[in-house]
Amino acid sequence: MAYRHAPGYRDDERCEIVACADLVEENRDAFAEEFNIDDEGVFEDYNQMLRDADPDIVSICTPVPTHAPIVMDCIQSGVLDAIHCEKPMATTWGDARLMAQEAGRRNVQLTFNHQRRFHPDWREPKQYVDEGEIGELQRLEVACGELLDNGTHFIDLANFYNDERATDWVIGGIDYRNEHLKYGAHNENHGMAMWEYENGVHGLITTGFGEEAVPATNRIIGTDGVIEVHPSGASGYRIRRAGESEWDVHNPETGYESSIAAGINHIVDCLENGAEPELSARRALDVTEIIFGAWESVRKRGRVEFPLRIDDNPLEEMVESGALSPTPADN
Repeated sequence: MAYRHAPGYRDDERCEIVACADLVEENRDAFAEEFNIDDEGVFEDYNQMLRDADPDIVSICTPVPTHAPIVMDCIQSGVLDAIHCEKPMATTWGDARLMAQEAGRRNVQLTFNHQRRFHPDWREPKQYVDEGEIGELQRLEVACGELLDNGTHFIDLANFYNDERATDWVIGGIDYRNEHLKYGAHNENHGMAMWEYENGVHGLITTGFGEEAVPATNRIIGTDGVIEVHPSGASGYRIRRAGESEWDVHNPETGYESSIAAGINHIVDCLENGAEPELSARRALDVTEIIFGAWESVRKRGRVEFPLRIDDNPLEEMVESGALSPTPADN
């Protein structure tokens, strides 16, 4: 992902890539060569990079369990104006809350890379929703491989379509029979969760590779129509309004990487004008609360009311306690 973030900075005339850090020498040297970073800007230790390079913005593109400690070190360094971190936020709800809290307390702009908000496939449907093309919003459905890794994107989009409304409760169920670690974090094999927003709109997510019950990555259901984004694995989106028998199909021709660059351009804009970024930690927390709340629902075997009052990761704790015993993955 570092190779996808970097062009966003390189191609923004307001930015200059001055340093990078990586524990692996060949990795940091290759990255530095690719993006023309001088030798004095290449570091093994990111704390040393912060001290010596004195950057304004950093992107954190590391495995999920390292997000919280690196973000906290960056916030507490007193050097940075902004931090742009890969998703998902963290492996525990407590760490996710702490990062957002401390960034706010120290006036550091903290964002997370939910870049799909800036891709036309997902962004254009929001305009149709806002213009009432499908009537009053009723339900938002999501389908993806895993709740934490993939789901963070598509739940974020559900929140986006519902104008960032607060969530009142969530209820979930999962199957975790085979160990599935992705970027260092546990993810269920197959799952389902439902939640309700304060305005009465409901969200539904189904997960599992090849087992998703929702026929699109995002399905937006209103009183007078339906929008499906990436229906049945296809690109683009389609709309079917009430009374119509055929889908109105749209296929914007924009690459995936362009949405990452657009997100970085947006966070630089917000750093300049003081506006809250669409990718803000506050909004990422709303997504993360639904994810950990769904797993907490599995642990407590009941509906979970928000605010979520835990600190740990319920899925990890259930594995550690033996409540779930996934077959270890082959190394």
